Amino acid sequence: MAFTTLIDTSTLANHLHDPSFALLDCRFKLDDPGWGLHQYEVAHIPGAVFADLDRDLSGKKTGTNGRHPLPDPSQFARTLGRLGIDESVQVVAYDQDVSMFASRLWWMLRWLGHESVAVLDGGFAKWQSEGRAVRGGPETRPARTFAGSPRRELTADASEIAGTLHSPGARLLDARAPERFRGENETLDKKAGHIPGAANHFYQSNLNDDNTFRARDELRRRFEESLGGVPPEQAISYCGSGVTACHNLLAMEHGGLTGARLYPGSWSEWSSDPARPTEPSES
Repeated sequence: MAFTTLIDTSTLANHLHDPSFALLDCRFKLDDPGWGLHQYEVAHIPGAVFADLDRDLSGKKTGTNGRHPLPDPSQFARTLGRLGIDESVQVVAYDQDVSMFASRLWWMLRWLGHESVAVLDGGFAKWQSEGRAVRGGPETRPARTFAGSPRRELTADASEIAGTLHSPGARLLDARAPERFRGENETLDKKAGHIPGAANHFYQSNLNDDNTFRARDELRRRFEESLGGVPPEQAISYCGSGVTACHNLLAMEHGGLTGARLYPGSWSEWSSDPARPTEPSES
């Protein structure tokens, strides 16, 4: 049985020594990039290897392609091989708690055609709170060859976004916090606001109080409200830099709403060009 969206801590514990499972620790803090690796070296789920958002899950920044652009697909395939991943393994990704960084890895593996990838529901915090096994120090997996190619149908670029503005047949979903969506309290990007016509679906609304994902039916109901009657395959998810947008895509997939795409450059790319319209518009 392949796990393709979420996996709970009990199920993972039963597969902890399964050689067909590959665990990736994706803990990260946007304001402290070295934090995740340090935490991993202190304690992690046994057998996990570390994947860094900046180094492993992002490409080169140009100043106009967003804060976390996608890496070159062949480069990412080599990274996956170095981490011991090929088409035969079941990948389980986790981060500290809310799964935003693990969701990014989940989406990227699917982008390269690998469906057997799941996010640990509740992350390392839930695993540790249950008194489950941890260990410190770096770990590696034997290198493998990952053969995958990008699924272009899973992404949308800025020109496509421009063509969907205010279209009744499409829906942009912004995963950022409501105050950032409204153009208030912007601390990460140079310009505040959102892409015109977008609906706000804050990624943390996908979670229960313990940072596990809501039930499938509840996720589906909430996203259907945000979609406003637009089919999920006509939806495009974005955020600040293409990270928490993946959380929404994971939650949609888990809720049975398939086919939505990612705008990888997200707000940090869109807002870098002063010619692109934004809301609220500047006076």
